[in-house]
Amino acid sequence: MIPTPHIETKNKDEIAKTVLMPGDPLRAKFIADTFLEDVKQFNSVRNVLGYTGTYKGRRISVMASGMGMPSIGIYSYELYKFYDVENIIRIGSCGGYTPDAKLYDVILAKDAWSESSYAKVQGGYESDIIEGTEALNESLIKHANELEIPISVERIHSSDVFYRENFEQYKEIHEKYGCVAVEMEAFALFHNAKVLGKNAACLLTVSDNLATHEVTTSEERQNAFTNMMKIALEMAE
Repeated sequence: MIPTPHIETKNKDEIAKTVLMPGDPLRAKFIADTFLEDVKQFNSVRNVLGYTGTYKGRRISVMASGMGMPSIGIYSYELYKFYDVENIIRIGSCGGYTPDAKLYDVILAKDAWSESSYAKVQGGYESDIIEGTEALNESLIKHANELEIPISVERIHSSDVFYRENFEQYKEIHEKYGCVAVEMEAFALFHNAKVLGKNAACLLTVSDNLATHEVTTSEERQNAFTNMMKIALEMAE
């Protein structure tokens, strides 16, 4: 079924087997403009921008996911199911739950805990924890080490809610479930990969910290999170 309701290209070959997926369309454009050569845009539906180009001579795509699990759930499912994408690496921002999560630190999510009903509704999955793909994670760790970029492998919290009335609840989540940071997409991405027999990983850069109240600007989040981008780009075919 291509084109899909949300991706306009009619040609599967316009999308590489590995897709980097930031939330922000402008971050996708930044990656394409900054790191890729021979770039071709394959999607602009709803301004969710998607591009394919080459990195060090190898093909790779980058496409925005939008914010939240329903949004990445749609785009990752269509890429996996209808465009034969094999690997999706989410590259996003997260909020730290402990003082040890410093601004700009890179975190690789080994798994995601969530209160979300996404996985149960989509495919009957009952657990509140879903793992990323081990082989993909191992490859990302290898590339991070080769690039001499520090990376920590942690459990993260995927939340449906950005503005909680009780922000202090993060302390309980950290203590009970071992989550070191929070974002809003990985749980759904990991579930779609599991259901469809594909591969998924999630690299995050700490953009703010609930424990220390440190923050970055929206411009910094768009343009300055280059370490995780460089690690993910090494996954090009």
